[in-house]
Amino acid sequence: MAANYEDRFWTSGDGLSLHYRNYPGPDGGTALPVLCMHGLTRNARDFAGLADELCVTRRVIVPEMRGRGQSDYASDSDSYTPLTYVQDVERLLAEQAITRFIPIGTSMGGLMTMLMAAAAPGRMAAVVMNDIGPEVDAGGLARISGYVGQGRSYPTWVHAARALSEAHGPAFPDYDLDQWLEMAKRTMVVTQNGRISFDYDMAIAEPFAKPGNAAPPDLWLAFEALHNVPMLLVRGGMSDLLSAQTVAQMGARNPAMQVVTVPRVGHAPTLDEPEVRAAIHALLGGVE
Repeated sequence: MAANYEDRFWTSGDGLSLHYRNYPGPDGGTALPVLCMHGLTRNARDFAGLADELCVTRRVIVPEMRGRGQSDYASDSDSYTPLTYVQDVERLLAEQAITRFIPIGTSMGGLMTMLMAAAAPGRMAAVVMNDIGPEVDAGGLARISGYVGQGRSYPTWVHAARALSEAHGPAFPDYDLDQWLEMAKRTMVVTQNGRISFDYDMAIAEPFAKPGNAAPPDLWLAFEALHNVPMLLVRGGMSDLLSAQTVAQMGARNPAMQVVTVPRVGHAPTLDEPEVRAAIHALLGGVE
């Protein structure tokens, strides 16, 4: 079956070739586009299923941040920060003349959403935030620091899947081997030597370890820019990054926010869960 997207590229301010999947949507469609932004070690494949559904009615753009997927790796690892990723994505939006849109951000992509909202309030018609908020729990950051950038490789997909199960089993206790295989194929690629490794530059771990880079400070101020913007907050019921207390405070600050909690899942839900898909369709259905 033919893909619903085109592979496209844009250029960052420092000259990197950056990749995005462009799902054109219906001919003559006037619905606002969706911008999907992935997490720290992820790529455009994370949104494949969701984008296939959403592009029936609207354009969907799924960028791969520098150092991930088909995007160039940066020579300066210090550029692997949310603020730089935002600058990169802003260049893409400007190139495509997109002035109003709907962001869907998973983890780091949600941090980027808040930073973008603070920089230019009013251009987001609705927002989906996946297991992230203005406050990020230190325990979750420590767990991520424990595996990011380790550069392991595996001889087969089954080996890769079992390694993911060992590392992330507590966050997905009900996953079977087929689901771990699917996650492996979302996050890894076959390299030139025939082994299977993660599809990102291991150097992203270097700035992540520095204070203020993993989660920029003062994001409550950025979150205020989304006041009264229709918002869906997806939370893993066992998340170690987004606490129930932070969720409650977010709801108090944005009365237009609704929450879907995915039971027996940690960080982060895949957005393929039926209850999450239904909530995303309902949110977008109310956006002109």
